[in-house]
Amino acid sequence: MNAIRQFIDVKNNSFVVSLPDEFNDQRVEVIILPASQNDFNISNETKQMLDNRLSDYLGNPNDVQDFDTLLDELEREL
Repeated sequence: MNAIRQFIDVKNNSFVVSLPDEFNDQRVEVIILPASQNDFNISNETKQMLDNRLSDYLGNPNDVQDFDTLLDELEREL
């Protein structure tokens, strides 16, 4: 599957999407979201916790947890 993400300025309630030459699909799905809703903030404590998790993972990639288990642990730590 090819996916393209672009931030495009809307003018007069319309916009144009330019696709790369190698994009050959004839039918696409377009989802329009305001760019401002894509922004989110996380606390410094959460950033540090995620950095620590990443460091732990990179240190031992064979010790990977199930994603749901990881989320449960993160919630408990908050």
